[in-house]
Amino acid sequence: MRVLVVQNEADDPPGRLGDWLTDAGVELDVREGPDLPANLHEHAGLIVLGGAMNAYEDDVAPWFPHLRALLRAAVAAEVPTLGICAGAQVLAVAMGGRVEVNEDGPEIGAYLIAKRAAAATDPLFGPLPITPDVIQWHYDAVTVLPPGAMQLASSPLCTNQAYRLGRLAWGIQFHIETTPEIVRAWADADAEQLEDYDLDLIMRQVEAIDDDIVEVWQPFAERFAAIVLDPSSVRAARGVPTTTAEPITDPAAIRAALAAEAHAAQSSRTSLPMPQWQPPDRG
Repeated sequence: MRVLVVQNEADDPPGRLGDWLTDAGVELDVREGPDLPANLHEHAGLIVLGGAMNAYEDDVAPWFPHLRALLRAAVAAEVPTLGICAGAQVLAVAMGGRVEVNEDGPEIGAYLIAKRAAAATDPLFGPLPITPDVIQWHYDAVTVLPPGAMQLASSPLCTNQAYRLGRLAWGIQFHIETTPEIVRAWADADAEQLEDYDLDLIMRQVEAIDDDIVEVWQPFAERFAAIVLDPSSVRAARGVPTTTAEPITDPAAIRAALAAEAHAAQSSRTSLPMPQWQPPDRG
């Protein structure tokens, strides 16, 4: 049971997520962006890792158009799929969502996220603590979820921390594959960009929650591996069916679609009768 792992940049490898999946019985086929297969016919799962590039930067990552096509195919064929950080952003864009610079600034270091109501019955997120520890390192965020996606987790600085598409596709804005050593390399690389941050303190916090990260997210990885090994074990998610059509990218078409949404929302408003107050019956 081979899982295609797309490594967009050298400094964000599968890390210990790869070890957890391998120990759980899944074989990994790690490919760098330019070396993607033509299709997923020989793979039972798909994982897309992070990277510093924006989800729309096809000039920086010329394999992104093909990667988006693979992601759409995975969602349509119900191939177990997991997008991590930039991988979650590319998945969202591929399926019609929107990614922008996070308006509340970057999330860097150790944070808590909060599960949403839909996560209670999710096969990956259901067993998680209500507010698990995560490692964050992102400047952009998914600001509009794809049609039919269900929000699974959020945080004060980033609304869409995790989401589910269809039956077997998930996106997570945070990192579960990293080690403190990997995060330290990112801190060194981004030191100039993050000159207003206390990176030494951030690293101490990252190291302090490392055992918690392993305790929570290794079982998560094992649950994903179990889904890869037996996709039929997962029932269809409740919600709106997910479209696999090409997303709208033309600015004029986007404006027209937003105007249509606003008009539909305005037209669908109905006035509800106000309850009539009655004096209490005091016998």
